[in-house]
Amino acid sequence: MATADPTDRINVTPLEAPLGASVTGVDLSRPLSEDLKAAITKAWHDNIVLVFPDQDLSGSQQIAFARLFGPIKERGRPKERRPEIEVNDYESQVMYISNVKEDGKAIGSLPDGEMWFHHDGCYKEHPQRASFLYAIELPSVGGNTKFANMYKAYDAVPEALKKLLADKTALHVYDYELRAQFDIKTGLDGVAHWSQPLFIRHPDTGRTALYTNRLMTARINELSEDESKDVLAELFAIGEDPSVVYEHVWTVGDFVMWDNLCSMHARTDFPAEERRLLRRCVIEGEPTIAG
Repeated sequence: MATADPTDRINVTPLEAPLGASVTGVDLSRPLSEDLKAAITKAWHDNIVLVFPDQDLSGSQQIAFARLFGPIKERGRPKERRPEIEVNDYESQVMYISNVKEDGKAIGSLPDGEMWFHHDGCYKEHPQRASFLYAIELPSVGGNTKFANMYKAYDAVPEALKKLLADKTALHVYDYELRAQFDIKTGLDGVAHWSQPLFIRHPDTGRTALYTNRLMTARINELSEDESKDVLAELFAIGEDPSVVYEHVWTVGDFVMWDNLCSMHARTDFPAEERRLLRRCVIEGEPTIAG
């Protein structure tokens, strides 16, 4: 007797883009069956980014859904450098991405402006496995999120360059106050940093992905400074090429989950005077595996 495909219970529609799918027919505020979890997991592995429109989620419901895919990562940013709402709310398991201020105090982090492409947590020994972002308030224009398919980016790296970089690692650096690349010449004391393979193997799909990004990848450790700069410029261009990028235009109620190992993301600019509020949580990852 044939076994029913669990994806029959939800609608997974691949986007007309290098990655991503829209998922409908499921209410994420309610507990999910094992079949539904399996269907979502399969769609996630196949499409990297999943968009669930028209969701109505509390913070605790968002956390409960994310926890199905792994342990929730506590906020890494020091408490003294976080908005007050993030110190107490949901035991510091969520991050509010917002430019909104109440009584003159910011209620969230990463307030406004463009943000370069990056992988969440690549500057840590255990990069975040996945991120989950829910749209609550949005500006009239801009503030979109771009996603890059890093499987396709790896495939686009010239063979000669793949051979050169096959066993190489890159230093990733991030300062919580910055939205542009950190200058490593000033020293790394007190700044989060870690080295990762340039090419990583996904633990679930077995596929190889390019693992560099413009915001946080500072240098290739085994190359000279000049050669590293030139090679990274080429890799950044490959990873940001429109042929591998999907730009998500948010609608209130959108809930998006993405795989941080095989994608990177960026934010487009938006009017600073307009309110933008999204709620994020992430799940813990494991050390990366060289691809």
